[in-house]
Amino acid sequence: MEYLPSYLISLFAFDSSKPLLFTQFNFWAFFLVVFAVYACIVGLPLERKGRLLGYRRPMTASRRLVRNGYLFFVSLLFYYKTSGLFVLLLILATFLGWGLGIAFDRMAATGKQRYRKALMIVGVVVNLAVLFYFKYAYFFTDIYNTITHSNVQVVNMLAQWSNHFTATSRFDASVILLPVGISFFTFQNISYIVDVYKGKVRHAGNLLDFGFYTTFFPQLVAGPIIRADQFIPQLYRPFNVGRRQFGIAIFWILNGLVKKLVLSDYLAVSFVDRVFDNPTLYTPFENFAALLVYSLQVYADFSGYTDIAIGVAMLMGFYLPTNFNSPYKATNAAGFWKRWHMSLSNWLKDYLYIPLGGNRNGTFGTYAVLFGTLIVVALMAQTLWTTIVVSAVITILLAIYILFPKNRKDLSTNINNMDTMLLGGLWHGASFNFITWGGLNGLGILVYKNWKKWGPWVRIIVITALTISLYVANLLYPCPLLSMLSFIMDVVFVGIILLNIVVLLKADKNKIYDITLLVWNTLLTFVFISFTRLFFRSGSNLNPAEANEIAWRTATEMVAQIGSHWNWQPVPAILSNYSGVFLLFLFGMIVHWLPVRFKRRYRLWMATMPMWLLLLITVSTVFIVYQFVTADLQPFIYFQF
Repeated sequence: MEYLPSYLISLFAFDSSKPLLFTQFNFWAFFLVVFAVYACIVGLPLERKGRLLGYRRPMTASRRLVRNGYLFFVSLLFYYKTSGLFVLLLILATFLGWGLGIAFDRMAATGKQRYRKALMIVGVVVNLAVLFYFKYAYFFTDIYNTITHSNVQVVNMLAQWSNHFTATSRFDASVILLPVGISFFTFQNISYIVDVYKGKVRHAGNLLDFGFYTTFFPQLVAGPIIRADQFIPQLYRPFNVGRRQFGIAIFWILNGLVKKLVLSDYLAVSFVDRVFDNPTLYTPFENFAALLVYSLQVYADFSGYTDIAIGVAMLMGFYLPTNFNSPYKATNAAGFWKRWHMSLSNWLKDYLYIPLGGNRNGTFGTYAVLFGTLIVVALMAQTLWTTIVVSAVITILLAIYILFPKNRKDLSTNINNMDTMLLGGLWHGASFNFITWGGLNGLGILVYKNWKKWGPWVRIIVITALTISLYVANLLYPCPLLSMLSFIMDVVFVGIILLNIVVLLKADKNKIYDITLLVWNTLLTFVFISFTRLFFRSGSNLNPAEANEIAWRTATEMVAQIGSHWNWQPVPAILSNYSGVFLLFLFGMIVHWLPVRFKRRYRLWMATMPMWLLLLITVSTVFIVYQFVTADLQPFIYFQF
């Protein structure tokens, strides 16, 4: 008993070296206790002849309030165990959103529409200001210092104030730490503020209800982003988890653990991290392979977290939105972003793309975002070629806008798409690598949207001109980047020419042609998305204070390696040395490409199997999965966002 107080203190204290992760035993012990108490609140399981029927008990207003309040405080405890005192920031954000929601409805009742809009803008600005302070302080300070040739240092004002009021030097004021999941709960708060303002959802009048919506722990630190109109109505529904929902929830949890611990962590530790940490020590083939393997790693990591979050939430009777829909089945860049991180894509569409003008028109923000980004890039690069290219792009866009008024709508739509992807890239991280990644994805979407409008002759002429131009440029100004792009374009050229010749010859498009076209477009999209991830991965897992410099250097080194001379002789030895990695990669991609109907079938099979068999499979899967656990558990990639 003498050790009990110290044990309880350690149990509830924050330890930065041991955050609560879905992949740790501590989390599942935590969840088991949480769920046991939760079951007592909502009603114990009902069984008939050994079969679980569900959890049913009349959900009175008082019982609902106890349930939501309990999960609110549990979620705050979870976030404290993950991020320490940053839980105070989450509490402040909760009070702000709750107060604004009540104010909106009261002002609507009194007809003060003008004040409602002003208050909505203030709420959005405050949320964005907090996000910018913690996430982008180093980024914009770096831009300012580079442009003005000054040496302004970032100061943690909160730490400075805390030291002043406590008359201590406990907090380090020289470093701004990034709260885990700040981008997710900030966007969630913004969606609530805007949706209540627009009348899409009624405000959550009770602080405990709203606090539960803001802090719901399964998705709190890495999404999916839950919108107010999707989740708040669930706060008032009676709890009911049937036998099938229970089985499906267990399936999603196990599926997420397999993705994270078997696929993602093994691929990262055994291959991807090694190459990205020292690109120059590895061959061009290994650098290129690392990009492809990383695409599967990041998907398994993020979708694995989402699967576990969906399963945990479903056990408690709540449903989170689908966040992934087999994204590597996409046949173009636009289709990829309709399948990848869908909650963010939909958020950006509704709260950024459409307000910018969408596909209707252009606004001041349409051109301000693009031109501002281009000008900052030119000033940061401080090279003649960059200045010339940026000036040419701005001049061409202005010329099209002035000289071709009929094309202004299409131009504005394209720029709105590009702006959305640029800002989406910046949302992921405070470095130019993420902006480059977002810009490349935006370019891929624009190329596809215009490509599908062209006939076969136009496509052949365009791809031929691009291939020749890159070949000539590489001859005149040989460099790894042009060499790599020229090689990729040669492969693309051959495929596109052959496919369009079939169209020109008016040959019968049989099933073989359709399958060939599907496979070609899918692989081309996968390689393109994987290449853009070079800039995404290079900017990840970095201290914001040094992200720009280190990330760009890593990306440059990888491009230099991939674009250098390829020696195919060591490739068989590489495949042999990393046979486990490449076999697991191949297995993961095959499973990913399986038909949706087949996946749904084995998911339902597991959901409806006898309880004893479900328990046996669960225990066996957990045992096998944890054989892959590395000595140092890898945090989820999207925790940093």
